[in-house]
Parts: sequence; structure tokens; C-alpha cells
Amino acid sequence: MLFTKNTFIGIDPTAGKRPFAYAALDGNRQLLAVGEGQMEEVLAFVGGQARAFVAVNAPRAPNAGLMADETRRAALSPPPRPGRWTGYRVAEYELHRRGISIPRTPAQPEKCPRWMQMGFKVYQRLASLGFRRFPAGDAPLQSLEVYPHAAYTVLLEHLPFPKNTLEGRLQRQLVLYVHDVEVPNPMRVFEEITRHRLLQGILPLDDLYSASELDALVAAFTAFKAATQPESVCLAGDAAEGQIVLPVKELRTRY
Repeated sequence: MLFTKNTFIGIDPTAGKRPFAYAALDGNRQLLAVGEGQMEEVLAFVGGQARAFVAVNAPRAPNAGLMADETRRAALSPPPRPGRWTGYRVAEYELHRRGISIPRTPAQPEKCPRWMQMGFKVYQRLASLGFRRFPAGDAPLQSLEVYPHAAYTVLLEHLPFPKNTLEGRLQRQLVLYVHDVEVPNPMRVFEEITRHRLLQGILPLDDLYSASELDALVAAFTAFKAATQPESVCLAGDAAEGQIVLPVKELRTRY
């Protein structure tokens, strides 16, 4: 499938034991696709786009060791305490100090969790398809690193419910809905819950996306904002190591 206009795609890699989740939006935030597929299927979909911004929910590369450099540490605000955070990327430190938890990325690829290793492969394949690292001016194909938990946190301005809970899924889908992403209004779930259905153990959740699909959707939304409203996103981290794109203009001191 080939789209001549910009397409905004979010990819949520897994450890390979289950399919990747992916989502695609057009320039009006309408859904072009949402679902699951193996890595090759998802990359085939991406490869069919003439112009696309692709956001991946994984680090771009292993830890480059910048947090072990005293000069780089001293330039951070606030600087980390001596001996602390040396095994983290700069982006991870910047999010952690704001109260946003994020997994640590090891320096050795073989020590990285499998889902991170799969993410490295996705970025490599994107590069082979001609994707350049955001921000890359007017380049028609660009890739960006995102982190869904952080994206939902900054959009809510506080920590969200756990993503695998019902309330967490409702909350995340509502965030997307109020930001004009074409998803069903999750509040309709409550209209469909009756005493009888609840007693029978029936919950009408057909219009509620899975946690991984919601992660892919917020990645696609972040890609949309980065491409169409670059002044309304910010980047955490160091470009030499990997920056996480967040869908707000500025980060709060604490979440």
C-alpha cells in the first residue's frame, strides 16, 4: 500500500515471542492502520510509504557511556551525584529525575533485553530504507525514538495508571481521543456496562485497544506532532547517544 502524503507510524517492538504492534495515522490524525504483525510484515508496510515519520518504542542503540564522562555529567542540570547513573543514557537520566521510570539500556548489545535488540534491528532496517534520524529538515523519511510511558505521562501531566489494567487502557485511549486521534471514545464502555452484563462477566471492550496497540498509537501521534508541529515537541538526551522525542513543548520539573 502506497501513500503519497505523509504517513505517521508507531512501532512497538517485542522480544519476538509475539507480533509487533503498529499504528499509522494520516495528516488529519485519521487511522490508516492499527494491528499486529511480525517485524518483516511491519517493515514491508513502512517500506511502502513515500513520505513517513516512523516512531519506534525502543532505544536507537546501546548505551554510549556518556553518563560516565565527567564533563558531560557536569553539564547536566542538575548534575548527578558522584558515581550515580553512570550506567544510564542521558535521556534515561533526564526522565528518571523527573519521576518517569524508564528501563536502563546496557552498553553491550548482547546484555540488552531482547525487545531492545529487536528495536536496534528495526532502526537498522529503517536506515537501509533511507530513513534519517529526526530532526532531519525536509527529509521525506525520518525515524524517531519514543517511549510510550513517558509520552502518556507528559500528555497527562502526571503518571498514568499501569498500562495493562483496564483503567490504564481506558485512560490512554481517552488521552488519544481528546488529542483528536481517530479512536473510539472509551467512555462509551461505561454506557454499555449493565448490571446483567457485569453479573455474567461480560465487559463490552471491543472498541478498546490493547496496551501494545495503545503504545503504538501514542508513538504514531508523537511522530505526527514531530512532523507537523516540531515546535510542540521536545527531545530528551544527547544526539550523540540517542534522543527520546516527547509530544510536549517543555518538560515539567517533576511528574
